Amino acid sequence: MDRKQMCVANVQYKKPSADGAKQSKNLLRYLTYRESRDEAARHVTGRERWTDHGMGGSVAEIAQRCDDLKSEHVLTFSLVCNPNPDLIAMVALEEREQFVRELTENMVNGFFDERGLDTGVEFSFVMHHRLTDDPQTPGLHDPHTHIVLPGTVYDEEHGQRVPLFFSRNRKVNHIDLLHDVTERMMVAQMERYVGPDWERRYDELAEVREQERQVVADEPHGVMLDNKGEGWDVWCGTRRTDEQQTAIGFYRWYAAATEDDPDVLRLEFRPLVSGLSHEQAAFFARVLAREMNGEMEKLKELTELA
Repeated sequence: MDRKQMCVANVQYKKPSADGAKQSKNLLRYLTYRESRDEAARHVTGRERWTDHGMGGSVAEIAQRCDDLKSEHVLTFSLVCNPNPDLIAMVALEEREQFVRELTENMVNGFFDERGLDTGVEFSFVMHHRLTDDPQTPGLHDPHTHIVLPGTVYDEEHGQRVPLFFSRNRKVNHIDLLHDVTERMMVAQMERYVGPDWERRYDELAEVREQERQVVADEPHGVMLDNKGEGWDVWCGTRRTDEQQTAIGFYRWYAAATEDDPDVLRLEFRPLVSGLSHEQAAFFARVLAREMNGEMEKLKELTELA
């Protein structure tokens, strides 16, 4: 697999200004009380929402620590650690939270070790358990963490705190280093939790999905109209969700214009029935392709009965 797609690790920061402080507190509240834009946090009785590694365990505590440890230019840094949901699906459900927690701690500690910051950096993180909103595979478990870091770090050589920074230039690129450390930690986690064959299993999943996309080499099964009244060919088919389940839906090309290429088209899949076994999905897809009789509305109608 492309290991750059194993885990997303992004960095942002807030400035030590009135607006920056307000934005930071709003972000902390959001992270504390939400799982995603559309879902409130699922609190567990007796357990703190935040995991505290020196930045506090509540909105008020973390906001105060950010202010206490700010630099001239940075109030706080925030990171996201978001493993690929296709890989998370290989991890036993009851082990996924611990998987992501360990990954987060190993990623942060490993990154600053690589930078030679032996004293470490304070951080706190919160775990979110959202579901994916990817139109091709909606509803997959997508656990991830949001990490809060201070604007300064203790420098043992100088005996005081100095600005923490994330350089991104030819000489030093800390963002590339963060991604490299994250990939290595993710590989280690997958081998420990899933086994040494995890990458082969992922590649097999990707290969099946590529084979499923080849349905568009055949004659289209029907036509759908978009909201502009333009007709698009559609193909009834399947898409492997994970190692146990497959979805039935339809493929179509759609305009994905960019500034560099205004005429680019991309192939997309839209699921209509999910959670089927691979054999069930393959069988029903063949039947539906025949029974829809070229009518997109008929396909939708039939899948509502499936």
